[in-house]
Amino acid sequence: MTHVNWPFTPGRNIEIDKAEGVYLYTSSGQAIIDAAGGAIVANVGHGRQRVADAVATATLETSYVVPPWLTSSRRAVVEALERHWLPHDLTRIHMTSGGSESVEAAMKMALQYHAAQGDERRTKILSRSISYHGTTLSTTAVSGHPARKKGLAHGLATYPTTPTPYPLRCPLGPHHPDAGDYYVQAMVDVIEREGPETIAAFLAEPITGSSGGAIVPPDDYWPKVRSVCNEYGMLLIFDEVMTGFGRTGTPFGHQHWDVTADILVSGKGLAGGYAPLGGVFATEAVGAALDAAGMSVMFHTFGGHPAACAASVEVLNIMIEERLLERVTRMGELLRARLIDAFSNHPHVAEVRGRGLLQAIEIVEDRDQLAPFSADANITNRIVGKALKMACSSMAGGPDRYGISFVWARLLSLKKNTSTRWLVCWRTRSMR
Repeated sequence: MTHVNWPFTPGRNIEIDKAEGVYLYTSSGQAIIDAAGGAIVANVGHGRQRVADAVATATLETSYVVPPWLTSSRRAVVEALERHWLPHDLTRIHMTSGGSESVEAAMKMALQYHAAQGDERRTKILSRSISYHGTTLSTTAVSGHPARKKGLAHGLATYPTTPTPYPLRCPLGPHHPDAGDYYVQAMVDVIEREGPETIAAFLAEPITGSSGGAIVPPDDYWPKVRSVCNEYGMLLIFDEVMTGFGRTGTPFGHQHWDVTADILVSGKGLAGGYAPLGGVFATEAVGAALDAAGMSVMFHTFGGHPAACAASVEVLNIMIEERLLERVTRMGELLRARLIDAFSNHPHVAEVRGRGLLQAIEIVEDRDQLAPFSADANITNRIVGKALKMACSSMAGGPDRYGISFVWARLLSLKKNTSTRWLVCWRTRSMR
């Protein structure tokens, strides 16, 4: 029986006794497909023995060592990252306990970088109107996610925001050919209004995750944003907590475009859910500036925990050995095709979108007008609930909660009939 005092506030709660492969098993014995990979975390499946063994070994060898010191598992994860994953220009590595810590560390690095160069006027982090970057006070404040600021907004700092590139809902018209230019110009307008000399960095997800539901920007958007950051002397911080480590079919989501980051933030898939771990990766220019100024990047107590690093090494190696990025591309194409087949003509689905295995459908009340359901309809929670009754755990998200994301948990063993069985049923039985 689930304890009545868990979680802190009431909500949908299920007691899970076991997780294996793509399945979660409840205390009553029901098997649930973990289609969302938990909180978009699981990427090599549940119950991998080699990962558990690596965690056990690291726990016995070095149960706790302060984050700045080196251990064999920390050395191994750095080597794995450098060998197969990180862009070559990201040479500085800082490990944390998760995504929120990583984003906050990146924001601090951006301010330190400019201060190290004698410019303390640059104190603002520019973010986007639809975004989610974490649960600390600063990352909640910088996020464009009003629902998660409830009860906190009055005490949060104010950060400037620019419109999120949203091709479906571009003011010029849905998927307008000039949408990229429109959103880049909107960003420039905000920078000019705020004062370029006051902005330290632009923080954004390459593909908008839970706050927007896998919103993919126009293809010319990111290269032009990179040019804008260069022109105005701003750092570009990519939040890849959700899109990193293969989720979209490339090592990192920004690699769908010819663009580079000054600071890259990661979490979730870095250790595949086997342990809490996040990472912040920066260029040598950023790291060297802090070095020259005698500045340090403060650690959290459990950042880069030896056991978490050991888990990460195995997860990252599994993805390379089993060629899971290639599989993400293939399965992402299959998933997208199935979603389009199931929902392209549905009166309450505006579009199917995403990259790789980060795919979403946007749910609306009026497809022609792109009008969302009212909040009182509680539509996405109802849909998630119906999917759960059909033994599939999916994830709801999106602005005003009218989008819903489906992200498969295990990249290596999803069977074709499993991936479509519940979708077809859901199409015929939900949203009524």
